[in-house]
Amino acid sequence: MVRLDQPLDEGDLDPDPIRQWRRWFDEATAAGQPEPEAMALATATRAGEPSVRFVLLRGADERGFVFYTNGHSRKGRDLAANPTAALAFRWWTVERQVRVSGPVSPVESNESDAYFKTRPRGAQLGAWASAQSEQIPSRATLDQQLQSVTARFAGRDVPRPPWWGGFRVRPIEMEFWQGRQDRLHDRLRYRLDVGHWRIQRLNP
Repeated sequence: MVRLDQPLDEGDLDPDPIRQWRRWFDEATAAGQPEPEAMALATATRAGEPSVRFVLLRGADERGFVFYTNGHSRKGRDLAANPTAALAFRWWTVERQVRVSGPVSPVESNESDAYFKTRPRGAQLGAWASAQSEQIPSRATLDQQLQSVTARFAGRDVPRPPWWGGFRVRPIEMEFWQGRQDRLHDRLRYRLDVGHWRIQRLNP
């Protein structure tokens, strides 16, 4: 069990921030953190108008952090115009937070196809029924659209919509925050510098 108000020292960190993130993710999960994969995703338009929402992490490895969405949604449009994003994980049970920022790129089509096949059928149909982020007259309209696509794909597998897929955030900066007493928290930041990660301590 992770002890609250424990110090976070430079020597405690893995040289690779994604491995360090995995360690913390696993510890938060073991401590009973609800939905440890939930993360805030911040995007911005080409003009810099920001937008933030919570999404679910669906993959993390040395290439970065992956989530899936409708490419025509607000976040999808933002990323098409301004392909950079920031993520934030907050794990209350262990008093920890991780921030991630970097460029974003679409995942390969076969990877999106494979993930879409794992989704419940209802979620697959919903991806076809909902023009995410667009104005809609009423809930009844959405229900009618769902009935229509349910009938359309009756008796067969639901294919992935061409506008739906994954995005990968490739980190160039990650910050690990450990809660401490009197708001004198520990903050250690990794920055990618000519292919190498450098660790810096920040004031709380």
